Amino acid sequence: MDVNDPIRSDRPVPATRETDSLKNDVRRHIRFTLGNDPHKPDKYSCFMGLAYSVRDRLIDRWLKTQRALYDTLAKRVYFLSLEFLPGRFLKNYLISLEMEEEARRTMQEMGFDLDELEEQEWDAGLGNGGLGRLASCFMDSMACRNLPGYGYGIRYDYGIFHQVLDNGYQREKCDNWLRSGNPWEIQRRAHLLPIRFYGRSESYVDRAGRHRYRWVDGEVVMAMPCDILIPGYGDDYVTNMRLWAAHSSREFNLDHFNQGDYIGAVEAKVLSENISKVLYPSDEAAPGKELRLKQQYFFVAASLHDILRRYKKQNRSFTDFPNSVAVQLNDTHPSIAIPELMRLLLDEEGLDWAEAWTIAENTFAYTNHTVLPEALEAWPVDLIGRLLPRHLEIIYEINHRFLESVRKRLPDDPELPARLSLIQEGAARQVRMAHLAIVGSHAVNGVADLHTRILRNGLFRDFDRIFAGRIQNVTNGITPRRWLYQANPSLARLITAVIGPEWICDLDQLLKLAPYADDPEFRAAWLETKRENKKRLARYILRKIGLGVNPNTLFDVHVKRLHEYKRQLLNLLHVITLYNRLKADPAAAVVPRTVLFAGKAAPAYHQAKRIIKLISCVADTVNTDPDVQGRLRVLFLPNYCVSQAEKIIPAADLSEQISTAGMEASGTGNMKMALNGALTIGTLDGANIEIMEAVGRDNFFIFGLTAEEVTALRAGGYDPRQYYRNDAELQRVLDMIGSGFFAPREPQLFVPIVGALLDQGDYYMLLADYRSYVTAQEEVGRVFLNPDEWARRSILNTAHMGKFSSDRAVLEYARAIWHVQPLP
Repeated sequence: MDVNDPIRSDRPVPATRETDSLKNDVRRHIRFTLGNDPHKPDKYSCFMGLAYSVRDRLIDRWLKTQRALYDTLAKRVYFLSLEFLPGRFLKNYLISLEMEEEARRTMQEMGFDLDELEEQEWDAGLGNGGLGRLASCFMDSMACRNLPGYGYGIRYDYGIFHQVLDNGYQREKCDNWLRSGNPWEIQRRAHLLPIRFYGRSESYVDRAGRHRYRWVDGEVVMAMPCDILIPGYGDDYVTNMRLWAAHSSREFNLDHFNQGDYIGAVEAKVLSENISKVLYPSDEAAPGKELRLKQQYFFVAASLHDILRRYKKQNRSFTDFPNSVAVQLNDTHPSIAIPELMRLLLDEEGLDWAEAWTIAENTFAYTNHTVLPEALEAWPVDLIGRLLPRHLEIIYEINHRFLESVRKRLPDDPELPARLSLIQEGAARQVRMAHLAIVGSHAVNGVADLHTRILRNGLFRDFDRIFAGRIQNVTNGITPRRWLYQANPSLARLITAVIGPEWICDLDQLLKLAPYADDPEFRAAWLETKRENKKRLARYILRKIGLGVNPNTLFDVHVKRLHEYKRQLLNLLHVITLYNRLKADPAAAVVPRTVLFAGKAAPAYHQAKRIIKLISCVADTVNTDPDVQGRLRVLFLPNYCVSQAEKIIPAADLSEQISTAGMEASGTGNMKMALNGALTIGTLDGANIEIMEAVGRDNFFIFGLTAEEVTALRAGGYDPRQYYRNDAELQRVLDMIGSGFFAPREPQLFVPIVGALLDQGDYYMLLADYRSYVTAQEEVGRVFLNPDEWARRSILNTAHMGKFSSDRAVLEYARAIWHVQPLP
């Protein structure tokens, strides 16, 4: 079997005219853009020269794409997201432009290795987790499918934070991702937009005798657009993300400076520009809450101004606005866009309420990403009234008109208006942003079949009665260009050798792999590819944390944001169980296992940070115990990010997707690992269900309660101590944690973790699922001891992942929600 990829190989590429052209461009940028000697470049200069040369090619294609969009009068999609998580750009751009080998040859001739140069690039600090990564996958797919779409967000100076472990504790450091500059962005300094805060709403009568309002006084912050280009794959289509950076309208107060008040001289500038400093500033204190709301309004207001500017270039009337513009709200963060568009239409453009509301409702669509209460934002009425006074008036009017219509339609349910109201009454009244997003959008979608059923039948049941058919499903997806072709080139070569390259843009083609699951030679090649990826990851782990791991062990991988519902703690309970079994019987037939954790905890989420510390303590105990050497290894890799995921995911044997059923909206890590051949151990939650249905139940290790069983058990009075009393292994594990076994110098350190399970109700039902999880893990071990069977199941997982492409997802949005067509 020939596994050489005809479109991508490791063989040297002969010099070509294109290679010479690229080399000349790199040298030109080293000389004239960086001001360095092109004949003696260092790694940084060579990386930057290559980056600017690649950007030149993208800009040319982007300009052609923009002209085509204007020429065709295409309806455009605007994807509003508080975060994007694109990862590194260089390799992604080279692959999209089909010039990776040309670049590799050029760098070789200049004395550098392309893969080493890639390490000069920092991950862009523009997002945090699944929400931002999904947004970036969607941007990739919109470009690949020639959909006329743009992303809008914030250009953060410092991202969320750089995670380090200090004696096992998470410490947050500044993520200074821009320290060496960003060659990819195009700053539009000539196009600053004024964004207003505070002030007051003023009523007046216009020349036609109509009663109008205007927002006056207050403070102004300037929004600077920064464009980052997003290419399609293998063609000339290039779109962009437009990210907004905050700039002060008052750079420097010379009077304060001359009076010796040096801090006061720049205070206004610093306070204004805080808006785009950090993603998700802590909102424990009032200033943090205000800053978060400022961020949301800042990027929404700038984006809508830009959208209206573009629309008005070719349109005089707003009647056709929804036929030319679709705005997707990625979660509740951008939902303040609804009253902002109403303000613009009413106060700036002079429309009446009915016409403005029809336009707004038919323009917006809202994606819900969670059922967790803390993620369904609610802002204090007092805060909105002070920061955005005109918007609060508009929200009140939206709510009044909506509730009046509810009372007329369903007069026999007097409690219904209070449940549906945009305003949550109480001692501190709040605006429910999810309710605002639902009322102000023509379409609302969940992101997996189970999630959407929970929205319709539970969380938003009353809205489903009022807006029948408004809530629909679009299951999430991932881009195969980033998460297989780029992240796992050896597997991509193997796949392409047997089914051709069409899968790169049509993931359903992977189904052609299924017959090869029964081919012994292909299975052997598949396992060898996985082994090479595991060796690569082992080298990375050794370099990063100084820990050696054996690539012949089962790589059991749990990488995702730290949250109690994602149940990293349940995984750890199993690790301690394995440890106890090995200590009790060193000859036990337990498959050698390396358990890898990675993920960030929110800075104020103390229980999640305590779990990270517990993982570190368990790892210290296990990894230094000679009785389990070679049988069990545990590690926590700090600062999980896209570039790290691209090393971990191709090496994973087992994918941990073990959230409490009914808690995870969808998940995309499950898709990335299954696409790369990992087998999943998981609950019937989120997209796990659809993955299991696609790959077959026999190729998926299912355990635990269903969402319906979780609800019923809670309603019936769940008693976690019953599971503790009746399971000796579980009892021993919890006693070890609670007694200080893993922290003998601080024996009370982990008492709160055990207390949350035994004394505070075990809300996420770890103890209820513990035994089922341990049993499923035993089955994992049995199958892994049969490499041929493991390879067969692994191949079938990859082969059946076609549905989970973000290309499919964006085309569903385009057809059912946005009503846009790909650009011819």
